[in-house]
Amino acid sequence: MANRGLFITFEGTDGAGKTTQIQRLSTELRQTGYDICLTREPGGTPISEQIRDMLLNPDHGEMAATTELLLYAASRAQHVSEIIKPALESGKIVISSRFADAMVVYQGYGRGLDLERINRLNRIATDGVTPDVTFVLDLPVEIGLQRVQKSRGGLDRLEREKIDFHQRLRDGYRALAEQEPQRLKLVDAQASPEQVYVQIEAAIQPLLQK
Repeated sequence: MANRGLFITFEGTDGAGKTTQIQRLSTELRQTGYDICLTREPGGTPISEQIRDMLLNPDHGEMAATTELLLYAASRAQHVSEIIKPALESGKIVISSRFADAMVVYQGYGRGLDLERINRLNRIATDGVTPDVTFVLDLPVEIGLQRVQKSRGGLDRLEREKIDFHQRLRDGYRALAEQEPQRLKLVDAQASPEQVYVQIEAAIQPLLQK
């Protein structure tokens, strides 16, 4: 691996199993001797976590789509500056639950905001940082939301959106995976966690050997 670290992101609709796969991957990489930085979006820093609270609070149902977009961008800018860039420059493997693709999908495909405007904001917020590989865990939205409800007993502001919103998110992720197949790896999240991890591990190994 080069002096710059490796940036791995996990995307997908809610309940697709991102947390399970991230925990397994990070544990196995640590056991192999890699220095891991585990983080998430929105969040990852004290400032970004406060923005996360605003974004996901079910009481903020009046939040405008553009406000939502700008808050995600602000959270990402702080996250990149404070956590991701320094970790990569020190040679760490950064694993993040969600990154810039999520804003394209949620605010673009989900909210219907202009994709070029979103991409411009992402270029500012990411400061040139792009994941080396992104795993898109793909799952029917009804199954995912049932999983979330069962595991947490409640839904946040975005999870409470109507089912057609969540379907647009799934369609958006699948579209991005088709547009950029070299980086975005579409993974069938209906398979068992073990089968899902086999697909992830197969894609990670060549990157670790560079």
